[in-house]
Amino acid sequence: MSDAKPTPNLTLVTGGNGFIGSVVVRALCSRGVPVRLLLREHSRTDRLADLPFERSLGDVRDGDSVLRAMRGCSQVIHLASLSSWSDIHSPHMPDVVVGGTRHVLTAASALGKPRIVYVSSSTAIDGTATPVVLNEDSPLTLPLDDFIYVKAKRAAEDLCREAVATEGLPVTIVNPTEVYGPNDVDGITSGTLIDFAKSTPVVVSHGGTSIVHVEDVALGILAALEKGRPGERYILGGDNLTIEALARLTLDILGRRAPVVTIPSPLIRALGWLGTHLHVPVPFNPAVAPYAVRYWFMDNTKARTELGVDFRPAREVLAPTLAWLSAHRLA
Repeated sequence: MSDAKPTPNLTLVTGGNGFIGSVVVRALCSRGVPVRLLLREHSRTDRLADLPFERSLGDVRDGDSVLRAMRGCSQVIHLASLSSWSDIHSPHMPDVVVGGTRHVLTAASALGKPRIVYVSSSTAIDGTATPVVLNEDSPLTLPLDDFIYVKAKRAAEDLCREAVATEGLPVTIVNPTEVYGPNDVDGITSGTLIDFAKSTPVVVSHGGTSIVHVEDVALGILAALEKGRPGERYILGGDNLTIEALARLTLDILGRRAPVVTIPSPLIRALGWLGTHLHVPVPFNPAVAPYAVRYWFMDNTKARTELGVDFRPAREVLAPTLAWLSAHRLA
């Protein structure tokens, strides 16, 4: 049982200092919602410097600190994760993604069952060898041992659904697609655009992705907190583009002329394997290879109809991102 009466609308955000999280926190603050962030002692909060929020020191891997942070909260947005390409095969992935989610759910069960939104990923739905548009109910076909990030996100989703079914926790899952926008200081997705902006020729793979603006994702998360059905998934994504189309749109926005060359998928897989297993130098992050050669096309109908959110078209996603990169002399 809870030993503290929840403060109306007090919202705990894990991962609130990250790329998506900082925009979520800004949106909450703009609505006058009180916010508490679970932060490690040395967490960077530059993107939140002008915002009012409470700090609770801890780590999602530490259940006691999650419990302390959640005490008194009536809402939780669980964003904390490993998300950079350099961490995609991290041995800490299960502890952070799966263990962290388990700690959030355990704390919520002990503290009066606050409403929770778990921020998963569209990769947890599926990725296909040919262009197929997927929805929240599409079967997972990926070999999970080759996709450690997907495996962890999927396991965390399973924990959420189990908590809904067995404990009645009001947990909703959202699945953002590939997120772009200003202030991606760690190059989570903007690194791809920088490569397109600077390379000659621009080298791409077969494959594709749904892209979405970070502000649309933040609004989708808040809509899920308000309207999402417990145990349900909602894809937060915009236009579906092949990697070649993404590169060509980037070049068009920048007004840059450069040839675009598509490398066959078997060659990219082979180079990725050499880079990952034999540490042979390759001209890209080898961790990207299994993801780059697949299609991550998503249908956002459910989020639009049930949550009432909308998603801007691809050009309006990329243009402000590229403007920010150019202003910071990164592209």
